[in-house]
Amino acid sequence: MDAAVRTVMGLTARQTGGPYPPPVTGSPLPYTRPAMANRAFDWLAQAERDLQHAENSRRAGEHEWACFASHQAAEKAVKALHLHLGQEAWGHLIARLIRELPIAVPEELVQKGMVLDTFYVPARYPNSHPEGAPFEHYGPLQSEEGIGHAREIVAFVRSQMA
Repeated sequence: MDAAVRTVMGLTARQTGGPYPPPVTGSPLPYTRPAMANRAFDWLAQAERDLQHAENSRRAGEHEWACFASHQAAEKAVKALHLHLGQEAWGHLIARLIRELPIAVPEELVQKGMVLDTFYVPARYPNSHPEGAPFEHYGPLQSEEGIGHAREIVAFVRSQMA
């Protein structure tokens, strides 16, 4: 390997003790993370797409998938709003994500998020139920409720990001 390849930011591997430059004195990291583009509208667009998937699944009689997609639509919408407001958001509990928003949110939306949170795991995994596959535990009532709740949360987020 020639010297140009071994040189990193003007220092050779021998000077740095390895192939990377030394960390900046007093800094825990050798670099500053570059600013990321705000992807809030990408998250909202995917939330809208997930809501459409929920509606398609309901029409197809795949109510467990309609319930899960409703959860995903609401989760991604709330994460979009967090990003729009300059915050990062982690986790999958919609009610918690709503409560952590730095703006006033109607308590009713928190409650609807709590309903949607019950669809995150059980709608997909058989061991979430005492017996039967998830599709045996979800019907039109659950999928219509989930889609309605997700639609309200997505609409709230859209209005806040307008």
